[in-house]
Amino acid sequence: MTLTRLPELGFYTLAGAATRPRDLIDEVRLGEDLGLGHVFISERWNVKEAATLAGAVGAVSSGIGIATAATHHSTRHPLVTASHATTMHTLTGGRYTLGLGRGVRRLFDAFGLPPITTAQLEDFAGLVRRLFRGETVVGHDGPAGRWPVLRLDSAFDFDIPLGLVAFGPKTLSLGGRAFDAVFLHTFFTDETLTRCVATVKTAAERAGRDPATVKVWSVFATVGDHLPEDVRLQKTVGRLATYLQLYGDLLVETNRWDPAVLARFRADETVAGFGSALIDAVATPADLEHIARLLPAEWLAPAATGPAGRCARAVRGQLELGADGVILHGATPGELAPIVEAYRAGPSS
Repeated sequence: MTLTRLPELGFYTLAGAATRPRDLIDEVRLGEDLGLGHVFISERWNVKEAATLAGAVGAVSSGIGIATAATHHSTRHPLVTASHATTMHTLTGGRYTLGLGRGVRRLFDAFGLPPITTAQLEDFAGLVRRLFRGETVVGHDGPAGRWPVLRLDSAFDFDIPLGLVAFGPKTLSLGGRAFDAVFLHTFFTDETLTRCVATVKTAAERAGRDPATVKVWSVFATVGDHLPEDVRLQKTVGRLATYLQLYGDLLVETNRWDPAVLARFRADETVAGFGSALIDAVATPADLEHIARLLPAEWLAPAATGPAGRCARAVRGQLELGADGVILHGATPGELAPIVEAYRAGPSS
């Protein structure tokens, strides 16, 4: 029996370094049965190509909201991305949000992709909204690129939500003035979450928009102690360590943490030994126990951990701090089930 939907809660399908994309079929069905309001799709260039996964999610679901969080506007022609969004919109009866992001600079550099700028994202958002409305765009020449003609279908009149993964103040402000949803990042402190929400809402208001129409999603590591210890280590220590590998300076700056701790983390022989391999994908439990000793407790604290009731209260805390929704990050619906049950039971659970 499907429970009443919780529109303020969501999860990532195929969380982390997943290798079996068909797993999303059972995950999405269980997520719907639990009443989770949204399923989010992250993209990795292996077996997690976002457009394919989005279509699969749309095909095996009936009511849950679906969003990429995120794909990149610059890795596909704008007509391909826009027609993906209109296809998903019509396939799912309007349940789809096209979520964009900058990508990981280290990977973009390695693969010869130019960095994505704030100006490009804003230009692209305006461009695809015109295509969604059925306009023919002639002679577009802006930060996102130059195209002689862009057109989908003159009969279109779609209002497809756009989402944005945001870290820094410029991107957060862009989300407020030009997007419909903003997705934050895991391991944001309470102060960072509050500051980010305020930045988005203020930018929306300054742009003449109703701030309430721009939804800000906390991305909150949710790892209950009903899971085995080695799994918990991978989903907390392993995941944070991977973020520090990929964009540690940005995360430390955003949270206003001590950069000296990051420097010591990077200099550690075990950490350095991973090279380009992502820690959360290959580290052993012994590696993670060692890495845990390098990380201050307050760096791992922004997460829902412990018994299911305590996790549920922590999730509610994100909403009390101003988030419009919480993505229960790093766990499958099956792993989240006792926490969602405790959340439904109310604040006193």
